[in-house]
Amino acid sequence: MTQEKEQGLHRIRRVLISVSDKSGVVEFARELERFGVEVISTGGTAKVLRDAGIATIDISDVTGFPEMMDGRIKTLHPRVHGGLLALRDNPGHLSAMSEHDIRPIDMVVINLYPFEKTIMQDGVSLDEAVEQIDIGGPAMIRSAGKNWRHVAVIIEPESYSMILEELRASGGALSLATQKTLAQRAFKRTADYDRAIHGFLSEGSVSKSGEFEERRTTLPEQTHLNLKKTFDLRYGENPHQQAALYDYGAGPGIAKGEVLSGKEMSFNNYVDADAAWQLVSDFSETACAIIKHTNPAGVGIGSSSEEAYRKALATDPVSAFGGIVAFNQSVDPATARALTEIFIEVVVAHDFNISALEVLRTKKNLRVLKAPRLASSSEVEYRQITGGMLIQTRDTHQLTPAKLETVSRRKPSEEELQALLFAWTVCKHTKSNAIVYARKDQTVGVGAGQMSRVDSVKIGAMRAQLPLEGSVMASDAFFPFRDGIDEAAKHGITAVIQPGGSVRDSEVIAAADEHDLAMVFTGIRHFKH
Repeated sequence: MTQEKEQGLHRIRRVLISVSDKSGVVEFARELERFGVEVISTGGTAKVLRDAGIATIDISDVTGFPEMMDGRIKTLHPRVHGGLLALRDNPGHLSAMSEHDIRPIDMVVINLYPFEKTIMQDGVSLDEAVEQIDIGGPAMIRSAGKNWRHVAVIIEPESYSMILEELRASGGALSLATQKTLAQRAFKRTADYDRAIHGFLSEGSVSKSGEFEERRTTLPEQTHLNLKKTFDLRYGENPHQQAALYDYGAGPGIAKGEVLSGKEMSFNNYVDADAAWQLVSDFSETACAIIKHTNPAGVGIGSSSEEAYRKALATDPVSAFGGIVAFNQSVDPATARALTEIFIEVVVAHDFNISALEVLRTKKNLRVLKAPRLASSSEVEYRQITGGMLIQTRDTHQLTPAKLETVSRRKPSEEELQALLFAWTVCKHTKSNAIVYARKDQTVGVGAGQMSRVDSVKIGAMRAQLPLEGSVMASDAFFPFRDGIDEAAKHGITAVIQPGGSVRDSEVIAAADEHDLAMVFTGIRHFKH
């Protein structure tokens, strides 16, 4: 037994490199060359290495066959897979290698065709996507991964520095523990890759003419959640629960936010920050939302982030204490100074002025979260229930004035219309049963999560810190009875926005007319559970 085997080390003498992402590959191969490692390569990778002065053997010189069929066939050959799969301590395998002129390959460096990146592009065709389905790469990864005791498999440039560090420390060998870890990563990569392909092909159908028609109206028959742990959290909703943040790679969002300052984010911080971020992202105007327990304590829009914040805070300054504050515009120093006047847990924005960040960092426990802007997409939402999962498309509906139906005798004024649309947007992000009192640029009172709609009407009015008279009211679903309208009218509201659709709509409309309220129907509801 050699000293290397006794120490659990595997010397690297021959490597096959075939990568689509060529970042760092020249430097990596040059270091391997210094250890006397023989380099085999394919197509474009071979050219890049050779142009950099690295001695490279073409794969065709190993297999005896040229690359063909636009590169579809190049590594699918016994001299490649035999060199990867052969057990070095099996006499039968060694005999077969000798008989068929197969030499061992000790390491493969592969990253796959960029299928996932390709299908994210707008207007990608079926043929374009199919050409990015890698065949030889996954086959080599699986062969090398299966034979991890004798072969190291590297599937990402991020691993290069770690591998080189170990090679330098051991004089050109890797430990079996490292090779097993590399194999685990490799099999996860091929599993993720196949899931992406399956998911893409499941999202559409092929027409009689052979064109790929994307399925937009139904959810797939089968889906896979590919969750990658970002990091562990201190605990879950409560200290006795474990929790971690996972990323499933589905576009921008709070999960991809960067904590610029303050304590680490908690489970509840992430939940509330997401609610706040989704709310402000629904406004094109400069907006601020203050969230407590996923419900808006106050929302404001203004000519600056500071003005928007001041309006949001005035809605309910008591509930804002310990809240989550989100902005859809960059935070400037004036806004930052205003934020430090009370205790808040998290401030979220897509960017922070350098000077503003310095101000916020004076509050050492304040979490400052920079979040990527949300995209309006068909991204789906998941809700776990015992024994299963509910899936739905995200509620991205945007209401326009043209879609409103005035059902009362009196039409809303232009200012009332602006207030109704503002209240409706906030109501969409409030737990059902939801009632929102507002003016055109500021919430006045919020009634959230009640078992009856009239109770939400009463609680929203009760919690109002600003005058209710002259405000408007939004309801996330229809009024089942006229009592909600009668109750709100006592407080001096002037207009109501609601979906309509109740069997008692005529009674509810009659109540609005009796109180000289303008009432508009949206034809769509926004339940939020």
